[in-house]
Amino acid sequence: MDRPAIQFSDSVCPRLPRGVRLSHNEAQGGWVLLAPERVFKTDAIAVEILKRCTGEATLDAIVDDLAKTFAAPRERIHTDVVTLLSSLADKKLLEL
Repeated sequence: MDRPAIQFSDSVCPRLPRGVRLSHNEAQGGWVLLAPERVFKTDAIAVEILKRCTGEATLDAIVDDLAKTFAAPRERIHTDVVTLLSSLADKKLLEL
């Protein structure tokens, strides 16, 4: 797996920036991330992560919640969340 391009601390509170939103759209076949002039299809894992990116929860809290909710190894979830959030931040779809 590639290393995340952006490094950030576990205390960061990720959120969707102004103009970007997560929306359920049947015409697109499920959940999509809508940004100005762009639409990104999201899978079920990304949706669960993005729903928690409110700007209020820290990365640590998001990972803890996902690990508890899905009874999965915290380290693996942390890696997956950081990878996704880094990728979205690179595309200006997430503020850290």
